[in-house]
Amino acid sequence: MTSRKIEMMVGLFVVAAMAAFFMLAMSVSNMSSYSGGENYELIARFDNVGGLKVRSPVSAAGVKIGRITDIQYNSDTYEAEVSMEIDVKYDKFPVDTAASILTSGLLGEQYVGFEPGAEDEYLKAGDVIDLTQSALVLEQIIGQFLYSKADDEE
Repeated sequence: MTSRKIEMMVGLFVVAAMAAFFMLAMSVSNMSSYSGGENYELIARFDNVGGLKVRSPVSAAGVKIGRITDIQYNSDTYEAEVSMEIDVKYDKFPVDTAASILTSGLLGEQYVGFEPGAEDEYLKAGDVIDLTQSALVLEQIIGQFLYSKADDEE
């Protein structure tokens, strides 16, 4: 009888551990914060998206307002097109809003940050954000620094 009780306790412990690992995996993959509410899509074109990934956050003033849903290369414009789902309660972004690819912390994940403009007209579903700033690529910055140092020595 006691061995049956121990087997039941071990089984419950295993189930609890699996549930804890599932919750941890959902938290790490950012799926736990996915909201199934109403959204609208915006598109931004960037020269370089760096390490931006699908499901990365979109934020404005540090507040998460949406998620990246797709990243495609446009062979006509030679740019990356980033599709974003923005929560419908954040539907008052002016048409001259700027989108930048930013990094959270020194080695953190990349995300898209919105900087609202001053126009009276607002972005609608399917609109393209014209003002964009691509990701800073560390290798390019170092290369430019070394190149400028080589020019100074000549």
